Amino acid sequence: MQRALRPSVLVPRGFDVESAFCSGATTVITVHPTSRTSLCPGCGTSSERIHSRYQRRLTDLPLAGRQVRLVVVARRFRCVSVLCDRRIFTERFDDGALAPWARRTTRLDLIVHHLGLALGGRPAASFARRLMLPVSNDTLLRVVRRRGCPPFAPPSVIGIDDWAWRRNQRYGTIICDLERRRPITLLPDREPATAQAWLAGQPQIAVVARDRGGGYALAAVKALPHATQVADRWHLMENASHAFLDAVRKSMRQVRIAVGSATINPSLLTAAERIQYEGYLRREDTNAAILKQAETGISIKEIVRLTGHSRGLIRRVLRGQRSDVFRVRESSLEHYLPWLDAQWTAGRCNGADLWRCLKAQGFRGSLRVVTEWTTRRRRAEMPDAQSLQRVPSATIARLMTNGRDTLSKSETVTIAAIEQGVPLLVEAREIIAAFHAMIRKKAHVELEPWLERARASLVMSFANGVIKDKAAVSAAIATSWSNGQTEGQITKLKLVKRQMYGRAKLDLLQARLIGAT
Repeated sequence: MQRALRPSVLVPRGFDVESAFCSGATTVITVHPTSRTSLCPGCGTSSERIHSRYQRRLTDLPLAGRQVRLVVVARRFRCVSVLCDRRIFTERFDDGALAPWARRTTRLDLIVHHLGLALGGRPAASFARRLMLPVSNDTLLRVVRRRGCPPFAPPSVIGIDDWAWRRNQRYGTIICDLERRRPITLLPDREPATAQAWLAGQPQIAVVARDRGGGYALAAVKALPHATQVADRWHLMENASHAFLDAVRKSMRQVRIAVGSATINPSLLTAAERIQYEGYLRREDTNAAILKQAETGISIKEIVRLTGHSRGLIRRVLRGQRSDVFRVRESSLEHYLPWLDAQWTAGRCNGADLWRCLKAQGFRGSLRVVTEWTTRRRRAEMPDAQSLQRVPSATIARLMTNGRDTLSKSETVTIAAIEQGVPLLVEAREIIAAFHAMIRKKAHVELEPWLERARASLVMSFANGVIKDKAAVSAAIATSWSNGQTEGQITKLKLVKRQMYGRAKLDLLQARLIGAT
């Protein structure tokens, strides 16, 4: 059965329409409350004694593409309680309709809040104008801040990690409820004391998933000694891969001897590699001077004072991490290598032609970068002694871990020579592969034998780090919990922060990230 549309259904609940008219681009609707009484905000006593009337002007949801101005004929009441300090009070309405001192109806304020959560300040203000909801960017952010974050249920499994206010300068901490898959709080820094204070207020937490840094581990041990700590599996596998890369760098002299390139022939180098080789010769002189001083027992601090080099550089020299000819550096072609490999396989070997096609795809590098790549690929197709003498060290780790069916002829010969000449490097590769397999298969019973084997290999430093964090590493292998959800929430947090051009304070970031959830 169809019913006639009453004007009162267009206004908030609890009001009747007195009149409505259009004034320019705005619809003005005058309403009055339907209730006969109101509660005193001081004592809560209901009163029917009206003192006077006044008008409140509010903004409501748009109607038929026009802004709506709501004029509420409100009342003042006399409090009938003799013990109440208030004698006269203004009429109170249902919070679902109109809040005290509000300039917008509650339903409009809810829309404004969601716009602020989704878009921030200026973008939301621009979009609100298109929706016939004129509101400033500052008002949007005030609404988001005022509503803040909803209360969270006490978590039992959390993930904790740091995030960058400004990379390498200032960091904060995010804590997520891994069972409900949502962030629950942000901390202003990543100091162990700050995390410990928050964790101490949540004694019900049973599992703490974290990265492999020592700060959060120390905080969890002090605040929640009964909780199980779980190291992040992705970081474990990444650390293992870096350990093998470090082993390759330390073994580069043996590798070059194995492939017959202990002496570099500059005539076989490309222009870019020749520049690196000249820098290598200068670095070797510096390395020799530092190592000579270290052999006499001089401390690192004294070497820094005598040579003028940084402490980090001295440490890299002493660890054997600065002795390679070719430095490891990401190429601007990194994201285009699959396409280039496919074109090369199809028979397109002209560097200039490939560069023009890459430019059409958005590549910003020069022609020289592409021609260097084509020259390198062309020489790689010739499995002779000369090609063996110029294998760049930056690719050794990748070639040793790739399948043989993906290697070119010269790469296959090179890796075979390395495996025969440097057996310790082959053992390190097998140890790292076993660690990856152990994590994928969740075979935590294999951890002890793996540690015994790894401690006597080139990845000894990685094994020692695993031993120091053995309980958390074992829990990462055995349990299903990990910090992946926390990493995803950090990505979302970065998006929110960049939407506000990095100028949001902690309370606004927290309100937008957690309130939207």
